[in-house]
Amino acid sequence: MPSTFKIHRPSYLGLFTTTLATLMFENLLTRIFSVTMWYHFAFMAVSIAMFGMTLGAIIVYLSRSQFTPERIKKHLATTALLFSITIIISFLIHINVPINSWTASIYLPLTFVLISIPFIFAGINTCLILTKAPTQIGKLYAADLAGAAVGCILFIYILEITDGPTAVFITAFIASLGAVFYSIDVESQFLKRVTQIGSIFLLIFVFIQMTLGNNQPSLIRLKWIKGGFESAPILEKWNSFSRVRVYGEPNTPRPPFGWGISQVYPQERTTNYVMVDIDSHAGTPIASFDGNFDKVDYLKFDVTNMVHYIRKDADVLVIGAGGGRDILSALAFGQHSVTGVEINENIIEILTQDYGEYSGHLDKYPNVNIVNDEARSYIARSEKKYDIIQVSLIDTWAATASGAFVLTENSLYTTEGWDIFFQHIKPNGIITFSRWYFNDLPSEMYRLTVLASKALQEQGIENPRNHILIIRNAYTQTGDDLPDGVGTILVSLEPFTSSDIKMIEETANKMDFDVILTPDYAADTNFEHITSTADADAFIANFPLNITAPTDNNPFFFQMLRLQDFLNASFYSQGVMGFNIIAVNALGILLVTVILLSLIFIISPILLTSKKLTVSKNVHTIPLSIFFACIGLGFMLIEISQLQRLTVFLGHPTYSLSVVLFSLLLSSGIGSFLTPRASTNLISSIRNRMLALLCVISLFGLVTPSVIGLFDGAITPVRIFIAVLILFPMGLFMGMAFPIGMNIASGYAESLTPWFWGTNGSMSVVASVLTVVISINSGISTSFWVGFGCYLIAFISIFLLKNPVHTE
Repeated sequence: MPSTFKIHRPSYLGLFTTTLATLMFENLLTRIFSVTMWYHFAFMAVSIAMFGMTLGAIIVYLSRSQFTPERIKKHLATTALLFSITIIISFLIHINVPINSWTASIYLPLTFVLISIPFIFAGINTCLILTKAPTQIGKLYAADLAGAAVGCILFIYILEITDGPTAVFITAFIASLGAVFYSIDVESQFLKRVTQIGSIFLLIFVFIQMTLGNNQPSLIRLKWIKGGFESAPILEKWNSFSRVRVYGEPNTPRPPFGWGISQVYPQERTTNYVMVDIDSHAGTPIASFDGNFDKVDYLKFDVTNMVHYIRKDADVLVIGAGGGRDILSALAFGQHSVTGVEINENIIEILTQDYGEYSGHLDKYPNVNIVNDEARSYIARSEKKYDIIQVSLIDTWAATASGAFVLTENSLYTTEGWDIFFQHIKPNGIITFSRWYFNDLPSEMYRLTVLASKALQEQGIENPRNHILIIRNAYTQTGDDLPDGVGTILVSLEPFTSSDIKMIEETANKMDFDVILTPDYAADTNFEHITSTADADAFIANFPLNITAPTDNNPFFFQMLRLQDFLNASFYSQGVMGFNIIAVNALGILLVTVILLSLIFIISPILLTSKKLTVSKNVHTIPLSIFFACIGLGFMLIEISQLQRLTVFLGHPTYSLSVVLFSLLLSSGIGSFLTPRASTNLISSIRNRMLALLCVISLFGLVTPSVIGLFDGAITPVRIFIAVLILFPMGLFMGMAFPIGMNIASGYAESLTPWFWGTNGSMSVVASVLTVVISINSGISTSFWVGFGCYLIAFISIFLLKNPVHTE
């Protein structure tokens, strides 16, 4: 018979706060892993969190005799408390373990196992409350998803006011509140006191941590960063998509810093500067400037600034203003005006406030405008046209080193993005990008040149080569895994004149730079093939790497490996491809791992319990298993594909993460709330809703690209509103599938509901990795339609069922 366990209002609050803390901790781990390790390990945190939740469900399934109705309330309070405690323990272990290339094979598995433990307790907690009260599943699932949705938003605001480590303790405090709410219905006074004392202790600690953090350094901070010990910074600021750190000796004269400074610049000249880095591996300098441009003349010796020699008195747009180097460069060349667009408000605050006096208050120059915005959308809605659009290594080394998983600025490296650039430059205006240059395989410059050629052809230009110049500054010394120099590409809608080319060649000669490509000369024949309309397509198709022009549907500029190249060991020794293949191999290993783990934790429970199942139940278990597996796969394929798609539309992963998760989780929660309880027409009900879901998903897939294109130039709040508007109906129907399915499952065999919950979660883990694999190789749209196919299979599986009759 169905369980008589009844959920009361405090337990709804307990579920809400527990799932809120779960999503917050998951998001925080992606942020912290980006600092302590690499971006691709940040991605792995999502899969491991989901795996821990699924394992918790399997534990409930295997130990269901221990989770009797009379003991459920105590288990809920206890697991919520253990979730809170293990958040802190796992985090403290992680930040005190140095993980580098030598220790990764030992410490990474240990770290990830430890970090999965809090999610196991969260999974047990959530599974218990969702499966032991089937008659209340709609409202419970709504509370679950509503808490998760709030956690996605709260995560952003907490990191606006405090740092990552403190945010982890705040998350643990919220989790402890869940234990307090659950304990209200528990008879044990001891358990009530423990949960209350634990919450008070955590609240006091958070207050101390935040107070110390305001005066730097805080009591708990990150020390082991990418395998090395990091001393306390001069200044540190966190937000939801970065940790910005200032370090260095601000008043110690040193040779000027720059990625492309010529070797002929006098070595005896010195300057002062500090470094600002993002997630410990993407650096930008803040130069000391007192208004005397003679002291910053080294900027005129930088290959990234070659464009200023052929466009004078120009209106300049700098994308990725960072520490103000490119803004200062434009001023040093006497340009007419400079607009600097920077997406990270913390960097702007450091440049204009914390180090405003030090940097000469560039923001106060009458011809300088510094804007906090996403560059592509800012340009799209701008009415102004520019003589120069400059993008100089804004991704720096972090994007290169993290390979396939960086999406922050990738919307700038697509044909659609370049179309917007071309619409906002003057007739003789120039777009200039600078990227790392590896002598053996300058893959980034190859792909950038392909992108420029393709974008020019889409503007109606028949001979792209006449519109492209490439200059390189080769380093005299470099490490084995470091770039051999910096390359700069200049692209114009008008053919470069002979005087332009002469000036570039003369300047390059004085600076000891190499001219790689002009309309009449190619130092590397590959560039000649790339810019030739005659054989470019065939050459690109047969090139060992994927150097095709990225699009908004496949915006992975830094991922140049094809599927068949993932295990090609020869790429390890080919410059930047070594990083690329390490990142992609991590993705491949993760995919294999989650598939194996999912198979183990799905098949094992069946083998362990098969003797207890009747033939009738086994018959119904197969279509129900297919149903729950497919809606798990489908939900994540659609969710993550929209994270990727809206990253391009909204301009930053943080916006897409928050908007997509909030919209889908909240709308799914409402859909769950509107789901009917157990009735005689459940099968018919879910068939109708699944059919409606398929119609909504297909409509979404067909109209979304056009809607996104229509609002590409809208301000950020409008784009967020449009994203929510198009996501909400789809989430509403997706939220109905799981609770109705659980009602059906509980009618056939209530004891199997944790198994179906675990099946759904396991497939979600697989899909979280599979979506990235599909998107990289076949495009974001393909991931989306594969998700649609999963829901279609789930719809078909329902026709194998009849209305359930409770047998337990």
